Amino acid sequence: QVQLVESGGGLVQAGGSLRLSCAASGRTFSMYTMGWFRQAPGKEREFVGAIMRSGYTNYPDAGKGRFTISRDNAKTLMYLHMNSLKHDDPAVYYCAAGSPRAGTIGFANLYDYWGQGTQVTVSS
Repeated sequence: QVQLVESGGGLVQAGGSLRLSCAASGRTFSMYTMGWFRQAPGKEREFVGAIMRSGYTNYPDAGKGRFTISRDNAKTLMYLHMNSLKHDDPAVYYCAAGSPRAGTIGFANLYDYWGQGTQVTVSS
């Protein structure tokens, strides 16, 4: 079992930056692929990016160059650094843990554990 808790969400101006954190319980954190997803009202959950055990990261086109994911296995923490935030970035951001392969890393149903989410709001 892995319990995940996100933090760091809030209100930020368009063009600004924000860092989200995901704290994980359990000794097996380092064995999991860790992902970030987001969901805006009325929209489906969307893949933001993920980092595998090896440190390999994967991002969809929407976040490439703006979002960076990192992890600290010793502290069982994962981070999502978001830069140049836009008006279509507001959502509840969720971290997740699972064991997807690199080719299916963006599929939410392949993640077994989820946090409760943290809200990100972008103002003009």
